[in-house]
Amino acid sequence: MALTNFIVTAAVVGGALLLFTTDVRKSGAVFRRNARQIRQWLEEDTASAASKYRHQTQLL
Repeated sequence: MALTNFIVTAAVVGGALLLFTTDVRKSGAVFRRNARQIRQWLEEDTASAASKYRHQTQLL
């Protein structure tokens, strides 16, 4: 009985560890994708602001 309990416990812990590491990898991938998107938005916004500034200075 003790051996069975040990095997079941080891299987549950192993499964939980496998799910946890998979979840961490997926979360990391989502974070990197979101960071890339935010960086792209900031670059676009900076370029747009610079373009508007150049246009305003040309009008003056």
